[in-house]
Amino acid sequence: MRRWVYLGCALLVFAVQAGQLPLTVNEIGLMLRSGYSSNSLLQELSTRHFADTVDEAKEKTLVKAGASAELIAALKSGIYSLSPEKAAAVQEQKALAEQRRIEQAEATRKSDAQYQARVARERTSKSAKPDIGAGSDAISEFLKGDLVQWQNGSVVHADDTALANKKLIAFYFSAHWCAPCRKFTPQLVDYYNRVAAQHPEFEIVFYSFDKSPFAFETYIREANMPWPAIDYAKLKGKEAIAKNAGDGIPLISSSHSGSQNFGPQKVLADLDAIFAGKAPARVASAQ
Repeated sequence: MRRWVYLGCALLVFAVQAGQLPLTVNEIGLMLRSGYSSNSLLQELSTRHFADTVDEAKEKTLVKAGASAELIAALKSGIYSLSPEKAAAVQEQKALAEQRRIEQAEATRKSDAQYQARVARERTSKSAKPDIGAGSDAISEFLKGDLVQWQNGSVVHADDTALANKKLIAFYFSAHWCAPCRKFTPQLVDYYNRVAAQHPEFEIVFYSFDKSPFAFETYIREANMPWPAIDYAKLKGKEAIAKNAGDGIPLISSSHSGSQNFGPQKVLADLDAIFAGKAPARVASAQ
């Protein structure tokens, strides 16, 4: 029997670390607000260094973000600071990297325009909503041509057969702006990387609640999501999936189990139970 599961956790994530480049006050503030301790940042600074200065306004920013007196003193002392020449070079490198990212995203959007126009015409011609509860075959057909994936440094179209022959499809409802999910996303990535090879019948599909294409692409890149996502430009036509997810988050729900809310750890436990052939009652009815 075909089975599918909705897996949700409105992921409100601040993405903080820009590779291994030296840190700035803004980046340190973001890291503090997203859960890093001052001690862990001191360790991070010992390897990545500091490419900024701390004036009165920036010190206030750090204090509001939760920086300890020890961290602020270390930043102001200059022990982690780069030379002015190296700091300028780092800022230039970051600016160039951001410009390359923007150019790559623009190139991808332009090359994809014709394809998206064709798919839009095909979708417009289909007025009936899919029976998502019918199983993974219906989901695969409904999402055909509408999936993207992070690959080789950019978001590209996923293979149209990405969901073919999948018996268990989990929809991951998430967003870059949702802080509570910051702790869960790495767990889900680790979980997926551990079980995907053992269970080729399983797949996760990211359904974004982000507010812009930029946030959507940033989140996929920074989380290093190994699974496909519904193209941000196509989400408007996919509300049927979100409506089946229920009202609360985080949650796990099938089309027949109603709107029930469960924590992320419960989600992973339920998936483990399914893989072991012991599907939870609320999921069994969708098999």
